[in-house]
Amino acid sequence: MKGLRFLFKIKNRYLNLSLLNKIILLLIIIGLGWFFFFKITAAQKDKVQYQTAQAEKGTLVVSVTGSGNVSATNSTSVSTQATGVISNVYVNDGDQVKTGDRIAEIELDLQGKQRSSQSLASYQSAKNSLESAKADLYTTQSTMFGKWKTFMDIAQNSTYQNSDGTPNNINRSLPEFHIANDDWLATEAKYKNQQNIVNQAQTAINAAWYSYQQNSSTVYAPISGTVTGLSLRVGQVIAESINSQTNTQNATRIASVKTDALPIVIINLTEIDVPKVKVGMKATVTFDTFPDKTFTGKVVSVDTTGVVSSGVTNYPIAIELDNKSDAILPNMAASASIITQTKDDVLLVPATSVQTQNGETFIRVLKNGEPQEIPVEVGLSSDTQSEIISGIKAGDTVVTSIVQTSTSTQQGQTQSPFGGFGGGGFRLGTGGGGGNQRIGR
Repeated sequence: MKGLRFLFKIKNRYLNLSLLNKIILLLIIIGLGWFFFFKITAAQKDKVQYQTAQAEKGTLVVSVTGSGNVSATNSTSVSTQATGVISNVYVNDGDQVKTGDRIAEIELDLQGKQRSSQSLASYQSAKNSLESAKADLYTTQSTMFGKWKTFMDIAQNSTYQNSDGTPNNINRSLPEFHIANDDWLATEAKYKNQQNIVNQAQTAINAAWYSYQQNSSTVYAPISGTVTGLSLRVGQVIAESINSQTNTQNATRIASVKTDALPIVIINLTEIDVPKVKVGMKATVTFDTFPDKTFTGKVVSVDTTGVVSSGVTNYPIAIELDNKSDAILPNMAASASIITQTKDDVLLVPATSVQTQNGETFIRVLKNGEPQEIPVEVGLSSDTQSEIISGIKAGDTVVTSIVQTSTSTQQGQTQSPFGGFGGGGFRLGTGGGGGNQRIGR
């Protein structure tokens, strides 16, 4: 009631004022309103919220990360260049096969028969070349032994050898001795060369046989393992497919054979990270297909030559997984974290709490509700954590970021301890006692 009477008094006095005084009084009221509004707003803006975490003992893990794909090193394709109609399939998906086992039979069409006959003729020709090379090898060997005997007879007679069995170096400078020696060495060299020719012929016959198998009516398993991805059905037609650049018949892939080897993941690293990685280092691997699963492995190969693509150099790292899984397929996208260093029982703080200014490294520590800059000595650091050698102790509350808030909206922006707006607060990965403290300036 008293408030209403006060308002009526102001109203009556206001009505009794002249027009000019009314305007002046209204302006004073508006001015006082704006003054108190800006003062309250400024006070609200001066409110800051420090996001914090506790320094604590733990294990620091330093790692490098990269992405890549699952390699196909533990599987190979079953393919054929033959064309025609599938007449028989000898295996099912998931069956175990050995190298050379029959996979399927093809009733060849005319073009398929022609290519098969040509491949067979090439194989037979390679066999003939191998036999001829072997015959020449025997002839060369016989000649070499004959020349060797002739040389030994000369070298061991009394003209070129003393009575005590030592060589007569004076007479051995005569042409007759050198001719016999050179004939023997020449035939020995021809024999060794002919051995290389035989090896080459053997390689050629192997290549001709593989080519014949590719064009044969029978499809064979190239390696031992488990059949996967078999797509053949009796009556299925395998048509001709010509490579337009080489004008040769493309091979048709009909299945894969997967071995028991552990999966290999190829990860690409930058030129900055690759020097930190060594063979044998542990790694964790995740796949886009299984975001909730993590696999472990180790580095088995480091390619220090690198691959340049679009002006960027990547260095492939091969990681062998510790366990195999049928769900891991070739060419799946993967990401890996390779552990390069670990350090136990060290004092850890979030990396965002460590600041450097004017060549001095320090951390802001909350003491009695107020942040204080404490100089520190920093050891190893990872992407998220830093080791503190001296300056602070376990249990200290460190400032990781500053959030500037408005009490009217309860919303704010995050600011680093040294100015500039940035990302949100940091949560200590090892479960530190992080928290928020509101401090008024």
